[in-house]
Amino acid sequence: MRATWEEAGWERVAAGVGRCRLPGWDCTAGLVLGEGTALMVDAGSGLAEGARLRARAGELAGHRVTHLALTHPHFDHVFGAAAFPDAEVYAAAGVDAVFTHERDGLRRDAVDNGLDAGLAAEAAAALVRPRHLVRDEWPLDLGGGRRAVLAFVGPGHTAHDLAVLVPGEPAVVFCGDLVEESGEPQAGPDAVPSRWPAALDRLLALGGADALYVPGHGAVVDAEFVRAQRDALATRFGGSA
Repeated sequence: MRATWEEAGWERVAAGVGRCRLPGWDCTAGLVLGEGTALMVDAGSGLAEGARLRARAGELAGHRVTHLALTHPHFDHVFGAAAFPDAEVYAAAGVDAVFTHERDGLRRDAVDNGLDAGLAAEAAAALVRPRHLVRDEWPLDLGGGRRAVLAFVGPGHTAHDLAVLVPGEPAVVFCGDLVEESGEPQAGPDAVPSRWPAALDRLLALGGADALYVPGHGAVVDAEFVRAQRDALATRFGGSA
């Protein structure tokens, strides 16, 4: 008998949709179950953490992870990606260039934020170009009536922000770090602050007023929270209020 969401270490968000908050950087990973398929959203901060996520997802799904969507190219979300060698990997257009030309910068950022230098070097070296690059919206048929839509909604937190919509009652939107609940949204050197409010407008249009929004860090929130964060970012960085 398959494990329940809780037994496998996941928080159930909606039917067939869950997430977990990973230790260290409180980064969220998501999981969407279809018929014979499993879509992972983000991969954790290292190869060992990615392998643990893969095992926990397999325990729940009863089969391997078939799809992996990376919301943005920061180490705490992508350094576990090589632990999913059999998955079809999706990311926003431009992430391929980051993985090819900026992996040393990702490694340094990981070390600066407290990841062991050896583990950071190992994960950075293992990064491979995502096979599927999303430039607008990319629908996925996960079988059994389960669908997901991958949407390039950035730039904002980075130049390459991808959201994942899972239609349903309620709909669920995995936001990456475009939305943060556990602290103020972080704008590093690769952020595009003036475009961030517009990215959140696109996120809200994607999910709608009744969706559940899963931040990259923190608790699940509603559209009102996302709208308030969008207005705060417009005040903080400029852009349409």
